[in-house]
Amino acid sequence: MQLITEDQINLITMLSEAHDPKAGAVVLFSGEVRNHSHKRDVDYLFYECYIPMAEKIIKEIIETSYTKFKLHKALCCHRIGKVGISESAVVVITASSHREEAYAANRYIIDRVKHEAPIWKQEFFSDGTYEWGHNCSCFEHQHSH
Repeated sequence: MQLITEDQINLITMLSEAHDPKAGAVVLFSGEVRNHSHKRDVDYLFYECYIPMAEKIIKEIIETSYTKFKLHKALCCHRIGKVGISESAVVVITASSHREEAYAANRYIIDRVKHEAPIWKQEFFSDGTYEWGHNCSCFEHQHSH
Protein backbone atom coordinates (compact mmCIF):
# COMPACT_ATOMS: atom_id res chain seq x y z
CA MET A 1 0.00 0.00 0.00
CA GLN A 2 1.45 3.33 -1.07
CA LEU A 3 1.45 6.04 1.59
CA ILE A 4 2.21 8.89 -0.85
CA THR A 5 1.18 8.87 -4.50
CA GLU A 6 0.94 11.14 -7.53
CA ASP A 7 -1.80 8.92 -8.95
CA GLN A 8 -5.51 9.20 -8.25
CA ILE A 9 -6.41 7.25 -5.12
CA ASN A 10 -8.61 4.28 -5.96
CA LEU A 11 -11.13 4.09 -3.12
CA ILE A 12 -12.47 0.69 -4.21
CA THR A 13 -9.00 -0.87 -4.23
CA MET A 14 -8.14 0.64 -0.86
CA LEU A 15 -11.43 -0.49 0.64
CA SER A 16 -10.90 -4.03 -0.64
CA GLU A 17 -7.56 -4.09 1.20
CA ALA A 18 -9.22 -2.99 4.47
CA HIS A 19 -11.55 -5.96 5.00
CA ASP A 20 -10.69 -8.33 7.83
CA PRO A 21 -12.70 -11.31 9.12
CA LYS A 22 -12.35 -10.03 12.71
CA ALA A 23 -13.67 -6.56 11.82
CA GLY A 24 -17.28 -5.59 12.36
CA ALA A 25 -16.67 -1.98 11.38
CA VAL A 26 -14.79 -0.36 8.49
CA VAL A 27 -14.63 3.45 8.33
CA LEU A 28 -13.46 5.28 5.21
CA PHE A 29 -12.56 8.98 5.28
CA SER A 30 -11.83 10.74 2.01
CA GLY A 31 -10.52 14.30 2.25
CA GLU A 32 -11.62 15.78 -1.06
CA VAL A 33 -10.86 18.96 -2.94
CA ARG A 34 -13.82 21.34 -2.76
CA ASN A 35 -14.56 24.07 -5.29
CA HIS A 36 -14.35 26.93 -2.76
CA SER A 37 -12.17 28.19 0.05
CA HIS A 38 -12.33 31.44 2.03
CA LYS A 39 -15.32 32.59 -0.11
CA ARG A 40 -13.27 32.16 -3.32
CA ASP A 41 -13.65 29.71 -6.21
CA VAL A 42 -10.96 27.01 -6.30
CA ASP A 43 -9.76 25.39 -9.54
CA TYR A 44 -7.48 22.74 -8.00
CA LEU A 45 -4.94 22.06 -5.26
CA PHE A 46 -1.26 21.22 -5.57
CA TYR A 47 0.49 19.27 -2.82
CA GLU A 48 4.22 19.25 -2.17
CA CYS A 49 5.83 16.81 0.20
CA TYR A 50 9.12 15.72 1.72
CA ILE A 51 8.42 12.08 0.89
CA PRO A 52 10.95 10.17 3.08
CA MET A 53 9.91 12.01 6.24
CA ALA A 54 6.19 11.95 5.40
CA GLU A 55 6.26 8.18 4.83
CA LYS A 56 8.16 7.63 8.09
CA ILE A 57 5.69 9.77 10.07
CA ILE A 58 2.57 8.20 8.50
CA LYS A 59 3.93 4.68 9.18
CA GLU A 60 4.51 5.60 12.83
CA ILE A 61 1.00 7.09 13.15
CA ILE A 62 -0.55 3.93 11.68
CA GLU A 63 1.53 1.63 13.91
CA THR A 64 0.52 3.62 17.00
CA SER A 65 -3.15 3.48 15.99
CA TYR A 66 -3.13 -0.33 15.90
CA THR A 67 -2.38 -0.67 19.59
CA LYS A 68 -4.13 2.50 20.76
CA PHE A 69 -7.47 1.51 19.16
CA LYS A 70 -7.22 -2.31 18.82
CA LEU A 71 -7.41 -2.06 15.02
CA HIS A 72 -7.36 -4.98 12.62
CA LYS A 73 -6.45 -2.78 9.62
CA ALA A 74 -5.38 0.82 9.09
CA LEU A 75 -4.59 2.36 5.72
CA CYS A 76 -3.62 5.89 4.75
CA CYS A 77 -2.69 7.36 1.39
CA HIS A 78 -2.00 11.03 0.56
CA ARG A 79 -1.85 12.53 -2.92
CA ILE A 80 0.89 14.86 -4.07
CA GLY A 81 1.00 17.01 -7.17
CA LYS A 82 -2.13 18.42 -8.80
CA VAL A 83 -5.44 17.26 -7.32
CA GLY A 84 -8.68 18.26 -9.02
CA ILE A 85 -12.09 19.19 -7.63
CA SER A 86 -13.90 16.21 -6.04
CA GLU A 87 -10.76 14.05 -6.11
CA SER A 88 -9.40 12.49 -2.93
CA ALA A 89 -6.39 14.30 -1.53
CA VAL A 90 -6.06 11.93 1.42
CA VAL A 91 -7.82 8.69 2.37
CA VAL A 92 -7.82 6.94 5.73
CA ILE A 93 -9.50 3.58 6.29
CA THR A 94 -9.74 1.87 9.65
CA ALA A 95 -11.18 -1.55 10.52
CA SER A 96 -11.86 -2.85 14.01
CA SER A 97 -14.21 -5.18 15.83
CA HIS A 98 -16.49 -2.28 16.79
CA ARG A 99 -17.44 1.03 15.19
CA GLU A 100 -16.43 3.23 18.13
CA GLU A 101 -12.75 2.29 17.75
CA ALA A 102 -12.88 2.45 13.95
CA TYR A 103 -14.26 6.00 14.00
CA ALA A 104 -11.94 7.21 16.77
CA ALA A 105 -8.87 5.71 15.10
CA ASN A 106 -9.77 7.22 11.74
CA ARG A 107 -10.07 10.69 13.27
CA TYR A 108 -6.82 10.19 15.21
CA ILE A 109 -4.92 9.21 12.05
CA ILE A 110 -6.18 12.04 9.81
CA ASP A 111 -5.66 14.69 12.49
CA ARG A 112 -2.09 13.57 13.17
CA VAL A 113 -1.24 13.25 9.45
CA LYS A 114 -2.53 16.77 8.74
CA HIS A 115 -0.60 18.18 11.70
CA GLU A 116 2.66 16.22 11.55
CA ALA A 117 3.40 15.04 8.01
CA PRO A 118 5.54 17.43 5.93
CA ILE A 119 2.91 17.89 3.22
CA TRP A 120 2.02 21.40 2.04
CA LYS A 121 -0.86 22.48 -0.16
CA GLN A 122 -1.31 25.36 -2.57
CA GLU A 123 -4.84 26.43 -3.45
CA PHE A 124 -5.19 27.66 -7.03
CA PHE A 125 -8.13 30.03 -7.42
CA SER A 126 -10.28 30.76 -10.47
CA ASP A 127 -9.01 34.36 -10.60
CA GLY A 128 -5.47 33.09 -11.38
CA THR A 129 -4.05 33.63 -7.88
CA TYR A 130 -2.84 31.00 -5.45
CA GLU A 131 -2.11 30.70 -1.75
CA TRP A 132 -0.19 28.27 0.41
CA GLY A 133 -2.52 26.55 2.84
CA HIS A 134 -1.78 25.81 6.46
CA ASN A 135 -0.01 22.54 7.17
CA CYS A 136 -2.61 21.79 9.82
CA SER A 137 -6.19 22.94 10.11
CA CYS A 138 -7.04 20.75 13.11
CA PHE A 139 -6.32 23.48 15.69
CA GLU A 140 -8.12 26.24 13.77
CA HIS A 141 -11.39 24.34 14.06
CA GLN A 142 -10.97 23.83 17.80
CA HIS A 143 -10.41 27.53 18.47
CA SER A 144 -13.14 28.87 16.20
CA HIS A 145 -15.99 27.62 18.42
